Amino acid sequence: MRKFSSLTDQEILALAISNEEEDGRIYSDFAYALREKYPDTSRIFTDMSVEEDTHRRDLIDLYARRFGPHIPLIRRQDIADFLVRKPAWQVQTQGIEAVRQHARQMEMDAARFYRQAALRTTDAATRKLLGDLAHAEDQHEQAANAIELDRLPTSKRESEDEDARRRFVLQVVQPGLVGLMDGSVSTLAPVFAAAFATHQPWNAFLVGMAASVGAGISMGFAEALSDDGKLSGRGAPLLRGLICGLMTTAGGIGHTLPFLIDNFSTAMIAAVTVVVIELFVISWIRWRYQETPFGSAIVQIVIGGLLVFVAGVLIGSS
Repeated sequence: MRKFSSLTDQEILALAISNEEEDGRIYSDFAYALREKYPDTSRIFTDMSVEEDTHRRDLIDLYARRFGPHIPLIRRQDIADFLVRKPAWQVQTQGIEAVRQHARQMEMDAARFYRQAALRTTDAATRKLLGDLAHAEDQHEQAANAIELDRLPTSKRESEDEDARRRFVLQVVQPGLVGLMDGSVSTLAPVFAAAFATHQPWNAFLVGMAASVGAGISMGFAEALSDDGKLSGRGAPLLRGLICGLMTTAGGIGHTLPFLIDNFSTAMIAAVTVVVIELFVISWIRWRYQETPFGSAIVQIVIGGLLVFVAGVLIGSS
């Protein structure tokens, strides 16, 4: 892998052309991936792809005048310490705002790299070329911001952000919350029944683990088989099932782990403390993502958990 400082002016210009081509393809991929769910943002990236193609043609014209028709293939990954772009599909999985931020960062990083490289070189022609490239990247960023303001006014951006938030709640938060509630509440009865029936923490631990894993598998399959997500917009069934199953298991294991403590009284106090924390976490999630009043969420969850807890204690003590 070569160092940037070892490149000639010809190679630096060839690298700039390659960079513009790659960035244009990334913007084009963003535009294609977002065309259905976020049409306004998609059009922004289409315009940005056109901007990159214009800059690429300008660079090619400059290269041809200085060095002729042949352009050597030099890419970011061939140069040590160069900023390698993430693939479009990897950024898209992080949400719409991550895509927008990545696009802005692409231009900022490129401008900063060229500017720092210009400071390190002692060749006047190379320094001028690097400075021109940095200035071009600054112009790209300004053009991107102008395009975004033109294509995506505040009202449309807020609408797209709200759609993204609702999709996240529907596809991730909701199945996770269902699993966490089931795991945290439904396993209380068997765990504490076993604890009070035997006064042996290890027995309660085994029952809790069995109940948690069993409930996780059951809830995971139930969620995955409930619908295919196409009409409801709830997303991929396998992903929903996995999230629901894991959160169900986690909810049950949380108040099961304290029973690894040998002392029964200490284990019981620790388990009850974990239960209280779990119920407050569930209430907070309902308040944060489902717009349920926090007081109402606390009352609903605590009453339900308390009833199941009492049932387990009474059964175990009988």
